[in-house]
Amino acid sequence: MRILITNDDGIHADGLEALERIAARLSDDVWVVAPEYEQSGASRALTLADPIRVRTLSERRFATTGTPTDCVMLGVNDLIQGKKPDLVLSGVNRGANLAEDVTMSGTVAGAIEGMALGIPSIALSQMGFYEEGTSFEPAETHAPGIIKRLMEIGWPPDVVMNINFPNGKAGEIREVEVTRQGFRDVQVRHAERRTDLRGREYFWVGFRQLRSSPAEGTDLRALYDGKISVTPLHIDLTHLPTLNDMRGRLGGVPPKL
Repeated sequence: MRILITNDDGIHADGLEALERIAARLSDDVWVVAPEYEQSGASRALTLADPIRVRTLSERRFATTGTPTDCVMLGVNDLIQGKKPDLVLSGVNRGANLAEDVTMSGTVAGAIEGMALGIPSIALSQMGFYEEGTSFEPAETHAPGIIKRLMEIGWPPDVVMNINFPNGKAGEIREVEVTRQGFRDVQVRHAERRTDLRGREYFWVGFRQLRSSPAEGTDLRALYDGKISVTPLHIDLTHLPTLNDMRGRLGGVPPKL
């Protein structure tokens, strides 16, 4: 099995090293194409206004100045010699990617680009890193078996798998839950106003460490309960109930003011 791995934390990230070790337990044909610099929050951005530079680190390892989406596109179409990858793995992200965050995540976007290119793709993220004692141990321990089982089961070609691992000791994690995407009932994103050394204001965007009250069966609830969350995602954002309702009210001749 040929595996392409990428991330949004950059080529030097500890999580990428963890993912390389995970991939090595599944295959000896592993390729790495990752951003030269951190691209967290890049979502599905493409680099259109600047050239993308590629730095060859070894025969199967490359760093690019592009986004995670760029990396997967270049990896599949230009950098990997021979047959296309059989699997794209993106991560392991430093921090969870769940609920509404998935629409902004460069990690999830890397997997989506793999899916768009016709390759089964999985995003992996490790909760924590704002708490003492956090490591990638849960992901490294449990990801190989979950990935192997997912590949055996299979999933539709327009779906990506989003796996989030809870914080804590790997040996204490006893359950995997297949979940739906949740939505927080608190606002965690904010911008802090600061002043630089020349007296000019700037803003630094970050996240408040607030917990919401998610429903059972959601990715958020599974992580809060110490479970591994596996969420099938797709990029059809159509809201079908509203679509069906609007068809009976707005279709036909355009209304006039």
